[in-house]
Amino acid sequence: MPREDNDSNDSFYEKLQDFENFAQYNMKMFSGDCNAELGSEDIFKPTLGNESPHLDSDDNGFRIVNLFAS
Repeated sequence: MPREDNDSNDSFYEKLQDFENFAQYNMKMFSGDCNAELGSEDIFKPTLGNESPHLDSDDNGFRIVNLFAS
C-alpha cells in the first residue's frame, strides 16, 4: 500500500476516535465501507460474534475492531 494511503487511513481513524468525545451510549453504530476485512480471530469474537466472511483481519479490520471495542 502506498504511504499516502496509510496517511489517509491514519487520518480517517484519528477522526473516528474524536467521536469518543460525544455522549456515551451502550452501543456504537457505524455504517460505511472502510475496505476493512474483519476476520474470525478468537480475540474479536466478544466484539464481532462468531460470523465473519474472512478468516484473517487486515490492518483496517484491526483498526475498526479496536474502535468498536473502545
